[in-house]
Amino acid sequence: MQDQTTQITILVIISTTIFLLMPIFLVFYIKISIKYRKNHVLEKTAMKQKFDAELLKTQLEVQEQTMQSIATELHDNVGQLLSLTTLTLNSIDLNNTEKAGKKIDNSLGLVNNSIKELRELAKLLHGEQIVQNGIGHAIEQELNWLNKAGVHQLIVSNNLIDLNYTSPDKDLIILRLLQEIINNIIKHAKASVIEVEGYFKENTLYLNVKENGVGFDVEETRGRRTGMGLNSIYKRIEMINGKLALNSSPNHGTTILIEIPYP
Repeated sequence: MQDQTTQITILVIISTTIFLLMPIFLVFYIKISIKYRKNHVLEKTAMKQKFDAELLKTQLEVQEQTMQSIATELHDNVGQLLSLTTLTLNSIDLNNTEKAGKKIDNSLGLVNNSIKELRELAKLLHGEQIVQNGIGHAIEQELNWLNKAGVHQLIVSNNLIDLNYTSPDKDLIILRLLQEIINNIIKHAKASVIEVEGYFKENTLYLNVKENGVGFDVEETRGRRTGMGLNSIYKRIEMINGKLALNSSPNHGTTILIEIPYP
């Protein structure tokens, strides 16, 4: 009987202890849960702030490059057209009606070309608007400017023109990626042919750029990601959870394959 009483007493003590400890454990769990949630919110806020800062930096870089392109175009193209217009008009001899008429017609042609170039520049000024019109149009605009230089043979397959999806934040970074890649090709590759392919498949945007330049040793640069703007390219790819495959070898050109979850 005494053993049974002892067992009952022990059970009562254990039950009482558990009953008393339960609120303590519950309070402790709630505190841990609240702390975890706060940390999670802080981490999300920090990540968003970091993304916003990188996005702002990208926007400023795009604007800077846009202004540089405009300055170059104004100086080299529009300025030249207007100078030729001035020279032609100044050389008109009103006493020679036939020649004067031809020079006036030539001047009108030069003025019309200048107006056309200025309209193109006006479009370029609205870089963010171009992105908002879709990444396909933004890529087309960028490649049009590259084609105007007449230095490289371009082979383009841009199947993103009719893309029904848009993601302004990602599109701006994708445009900056393409600009960075093109700048690297111009500065370092010594290429004569540039191939650009863009397409969308299964919620993924693909952008492939291939050139026939001097190439480089990928293994040598893989660990350090320095030089030729590779660090900037990888950084932007990571920002939008993309993937990048880089294939190159000396004297055999370079191919860059980009996959980005989209939109």
